[in-house]
Amino acid sequence: MERNKKKIVESVPNFSEGKDSKKVELIVSAIKNTPNTRIVDVQYDGDYNRAVITFVGTPEAVLNTNILAAKKAIELIDMNQHKGQHPRIGAVDVVPFVPAQNVSIEECIELSEKFAEAMSKEGLPVYLYEESARKMERKNIDNIRIGEYEGLKEIIGTDPERKPDYGPSKMHPTAGATITGARYPLISFNINLGTKDVKIAKKVAKAIHLRSGGLVNVKAMGTVIEGQDYVQVGISNINFEKTPLYRQMELVRIEAARFGVPIIGTELIGVLPLDAVLNSLEYYLQLEKPLKLERKHLLESYFDF
Repeated sequence: MERNKKKIVESVPNFSEGKDSKKVELIVSAIKNTPNTRIVDVQYDGDYNRAVITFVGTPEAVLNTNILAAKKAIELIDMNQHKGQHPRIGAVDVVPFVPAQNVSIEECIELSEKFAEAMSKEGLPVYLYEESARKMERKNIDNIRIGEYEGLKEIIGTDPERKPDYGPSKMHPTAGATITGARYPLISFNINLGTKDVKIAKKVAKAIHLRSGGLVNVKAMGTVIEGQDYVQVGISNINFEKTPLYRQMELVRIEAARFGVPIIGTELIGVLPLDAVLNSLEYYLQLEKPLKLERKHLLESYFDF
């Protein structure tokens, strides 16, 4: 019972390095060696040139761990040499704080602000997004990433609209800028299409993307996967309760079918809440009884006694 009262925060820092495994391992080590945290998942690849590390821990430990990992990334990554398909503005591209257990979104906002303050002392301009955003337009991370690293570098010191929330109005010489904030669970769930034509993936992505009239809570991009005979629709779902995974899956299927292209597989980046699985499983199983699939219907939920 005591375990369930513990405050747990999830964090999913994204670093702009996916090609040099030694650099990624050094960043991972900075997280592994911190008490009261646990790494859940590590994924990186050369196409996106990005590492996504998921870990959980007590609030203070998660904050301190992110600071240590960010300092290591600043030391190792030079944005002047970075190229990749994923939009980015810095070596420590985004650091979200997510309430996981017995923690409020307000507490996570406070953690993000403390992280922002620490990064500003390292010479990084920092932007607050999602629930931490101080400007409505910055709630959506896409607006902060407009122009990416190269574009932001050109105007950060002259355009008042691009002034950071913390730190200097100039890019760090090698690490660029960073984004942080409190948010609710995000699911990175990518869908592979049976074609080598990336134009089709981009058209499908545009059809389901929030900003182009697609699904609420969904952001998507079409990408090439080097060495594979398929392309990918990379998807971020920021609210699976309002926009379930099955809905984005089926809309991609419909849009791809317009071009005679099938879905041939999917890819999960990081972890996802069990409830996100249950509501999609409920849809595909077409259950009549029970009408709603819940945790109480899982045998394993009765093992903790």
